[in-house]
Amino acid sequence: ASCPAVWKTISDDELTPIFRSFLNCTDLALQAIRLAFHDCFAGAGCDGSLINAEEWRQPQNQGLETISKKLKAIAEKHNVGKADMIQFAGSHAIITCPLGVVGKTWVGRTDSSIQAPGTDLPDHTAPAQSLLDKFVAKGFTATDLAALLGAHSTARQRFVDPSKAGAAFDATPGQWDVTYYGQVTTQTANFNLDSDLAISRLPSVLPSWTLFTVDQVGWSLAFVAAWQKLTVLGIPGGTSSLIDCTNSLP
Repeated sequence: ASCPAVWKTISDDELTPIFRSFLNCTDLALQAIRLAFHDCFAGAGCDGSLINAEEWRQPQNQGLETISKKLKAIAEKHNVGKADMIQFAGSHAIITCPLGVVGKTWVGRTDSSIQAPGTDLPDHTAPAQSLLDKFVAKGFTATDLAALLGAHSTARQRFVDPSKAGAAFDATPGQWDVTYYGQVTTQTANFNLDSDLAISRLPSVLPSWTLFTVDQVGWSLAFVAAWQKLTVLGIPGGTSSLIDCTNSLP
């Protein structure tokens, strides 16, 4: 089946205006990337429950209320599912960041209103090995985890240390680049998550991490593969039941 035309409309009329600023992707775009990860990783998978069950009220999802309400309104205006809206917006946001790349972007998920436990999400205070184990349990490899953490390249923190709210994880926030990897290793960013450093030093992660510090293309390819796995978590039959809407993105 071909992608319903509504997704091109959503892309052009709703998402581009709120995700693109002059040279960078906006704070709302960065929230949308985080939202896409959080909806899929917790509970039954990519089911829209973060919006439908208002999981943004959970402490683990602090900072996602604004984007959740915005995407809910867009989805209801255009009569599309929240799970698809979240993933389409996440892909759109990544592409909007300079150097951002995604692979296939699908629609056709089934929405759920069953609340996923916030404790399913990775906790930056947890030991590195337990965080890796959490990803492996969902079908990810150590390389996938290293690649997904590169999304912190565009990120700023607000709640880990409120006294440094807005501090960036690397010198080029808003750019989808590999500066982050080297700055974790050397601990030279405005803000460093202890868990990122600890994960980077795990024997199974270190080779990929070291490669990504100098290889933008290698990281991009690894990220695309890991992100595609993420966006179909919990979907029976994987992509076979979904429709490819990649061409509706910018």
